[in-house]
Amino acid sequence: MTANPPEHTGRRDLDPHLARYAARTAGMTASEIRALFAVASRPEVVSLAGGMPNLAALPLDSLSSQVGEIIAEDGLAALQYGSAQGVPVLREQICEVMALEGINAHSDDIVVTVGSQMGLDMVTRLFCDPGDIVLAEGPSYVGALGSFAAYQAKVVHVVMDDQGLVPEALREALAQAEKAGQRVKFLYTIPNFHNPAGVTLAVERRAEILAICRAHGVLVVEDNPYGLLGFDGQTYPALRSLDPDNVVYLGSFSKTFASGLRVGWVLAPHAVREKLVLAAESATLCPPTFNQLIVSRYLATHDWQGQIKTFRENYRERRDAMLSALEQHLPAGCSWTNPDGGFYVWVTVPEGVDTKAMLPRAVTARVAYASGTGFYADGFGSRQMRLSYCYPTPERIKEGVRRLAAVLESEMDLVRTFGNVSMRAIPGPETPAPDTA
Repeated sequence: MTANPPEHTGRRDLDPHLARYAARTAGMTASEIRALFAVASRPEVVSLAGGMPNLAALPLDSLSSQVGEIIAEDGLAALQYGSAQGVPVLREQICEVMALEGINAHSDDIVVTVGSQMGLDMVTRLFCDPGDIVLAEGPSYVGALGSFAAYQAKVVHVVMDDQGLVPEALREALAQAEKAGQRVKFLYTIPNFHNPAGVTLAVERRAEILAICRAHGVLVVEDNPYGLLGFDGQTYPALRSLDPDNVVYLGSFSKTFASGLRVGWVLAPHAVREKLVLAAESATLCPPTFNQLIVSRYLATHDWQGQIKTFRENYRERRDAMLSALEQHLPAGCSWTNPDGGFYVWVTVPEGVDTKAMLPRAVTARVAYASGTGFYADGFGSRQMRLSYCYPTPERIKEGVRRLAAVLESEMDLVRTFGNVSMRAIPGPETPAPDTA
C-alpha cells in the first residue's frame, strides 16, 4: 500500500512535502546568524559570531608538498574506501595527543569521525530514545542541542558559574528527574574553555561530578575540542582520565589543526566502541581516508605541539584585545566572562535588552554576534550573547566591540523610553552551522 497524498486545500503550500516529514523534524530551526550570514560575511561587517579557527599560522607550503607526496606515494590507498573505525596509524597518534591530558587509551577504543559533531550525533543516536533526558550546562553548544533535538531527547540545563558546572545543581537536576520518573541518559559537558560560556570546570569539581554521575547510573559525554588551547599552556586532567569506564570522550583536530579536514574522534568504553563502529558504517560507511592521512602525516612530520603553542599565543592576543575593548566601550550594567583559553567570551547585557531582537540592528551597524537564545533548549539567554575572538585581527575586534557598544547604548535608550523590548522567547535549539560552531 502507498500513503495517501496530502489533501489539496485550495491554498498553495510553501513546502508540499510538509505532511511527509518525520515528527522529529518539528524542532529543527535555523540559526538566526545563519539567516543573516550572507550579510554578516561581507568584509565591511566585523563578525564576532563565528567560531572559525584562525589558520593563517599554518605551514601551508610544507602541507601542500606533503599532500602531493601522499598522492604520489600512497594514492591508491588514500583515495579508496577505508575502515569505518579509521586509519590505524592515526588512531595510535590520537592516543599520543590525548596523553597530554592524562588519558591512557588504546587505539582499538577510538573511532575516527567526520568531525566531533558526527561523534556527538552517533552517541546521541545510540543512547537516546524519544523523551529521554540529557543534562547539559546552561548555556550549551548549539550543535549538541541540535543533535539532542533531532533524536527527540529533552534537554535539562544545569547551572554553571565562573568555575564551571555546579555540582549541587547537578545533584538537584538528577533528583528531580528521578522523582518525576524520567530517564537521564547522560551528562553532556564541555569542561575546558566552554563554548559558549568561556569558563573552565574547576579541577577540584571534576572528581565530584564524575562521582555524582556514577552514583546515579548516568554516563558522561565529555566534549573537549579546546583542551590544548589554554593561554598559559596549562592542560587540565580530562574527565576521561579520571573515570575511563563511564566517560565517552569527543576530540577534534578542527581547533588545533584544520577544521576543513573534518577529522575528529570518539574514545569510548570497549562495548560502546563496537556500537559506534556500526553507527559510523550506517552514517558515512567510512571517514575519508585521504583526510585522515593528511592529519597523520602532519602529526608525524611537523612540530604540532609547537604549532598549537603558536595558536595559543595568537588567540591569547585576540582574547586580550576583546577584554580590553569590552572594558573600554561596553556600557554600565554589562558583564562578561574571562576565558583562560579557547575562543569565546559570554556577555550579559542589562535587563530589558533582547540580544536576539537587537541582532539585525547590530548587523546594520556592521557588527555581528551570536545571541544567547541559540545556546539554550528552553528559550532562555535573551540577555546574553557569545562573542568570538578567534578569527578577526585584534584591530577588527576592537572596532567590532566599539560598534556593538553603540548599538547597545541605543537599545538601552529604547528600554529607558519605552520599557522592556524583549521578544517572546521561542523554545527549542537551532540547527548548527559552521558560523555557530
